[in-house]
Amino acid sequence: MYINDIHIAYYAIAIIASFIIGQIIDWTNKRLPEYKKVISKDIITEYKMNFKPNYILMIVTAITYVLLIYKTGIKTTLIGNLDLIKYLIISPMLISAFIIDYKHQIIPNRLNLTLLEVGIIFAFLYGLSDIAITINLILGMLVGGGIFLLITVIGGMIYGKEAMGYGDVKLMGALGLLFGLSNIIIITLLSFLIGAILSILLLITRIKKTDEYIPFGPFIVIASYISMYIPFETIKHILMQVFTLGLYKS
Repeated sequence: MYINDIHIAYYAIAIIASFIIGQIIDWTNKRLPEYKKVISKDIITEYKMNFKPNYILMIVTAITYVLLIYKTGIKTTLIGNLDLIKYLIISPMLISAFIIDYKHQIIPNRLNLTLLEVGIIFAFLYGLSDIAITINLILGMLVGGGIFLLITVIGGMIYGKEAMGYGDVKLMGALGLLFGLSNIIIITLLSFLIGAILSILLLITRIKKTDEYIPFGPFIVIASYISMYIPFETIKHILMQVFTLGLYKS
């Protein structure tokens, strides 16, 4: 049986894997905010003592993986599957970034560094087939991190405090290396648009108070997922319509 020309076995494997990965995400979310190693000698003992199935994370991971496979498809070559493999690897890390930043208002350095390390590996692999892709990814890293660093520095000069955390700067730099120049610009615009909309909703519903800090990391993560699932040209068209108040004509 095939769904979107992909054998159902691939979806089944993704769902089974997501049950394990969902628990790994849960474990990571508990360890990193406490500056503890995710993998340690006493991991089995500690995990058994604190084990509690997180069905929500399992389901979220399963949905994420199934949609990624459906949207990206399975190719016949390793190079052809690089996008899918990359997204499958970074998805759990993005979910962790979302949860940790929302709960603790930090994005752990270890998490950002791991995303960057994955980005370096994939930049090298893409370069084996087309060096232009690698150059584009490096530019994405410089622009993604650079824009947010500039906002942070200028905000600090104007308001006397960080307008944005340095964890967000590092996250955007790592994502720039993973998504490339055009996509990181789209992710930047989307994150600010989503941030504005959701922040207003949080304030209206009184989930957050006007003097409360609203972490920006979750908005970046949501924008990244949108970039994974929706074609670049579609997002670009929508953003142009929004930011030009409907005056843009394609």
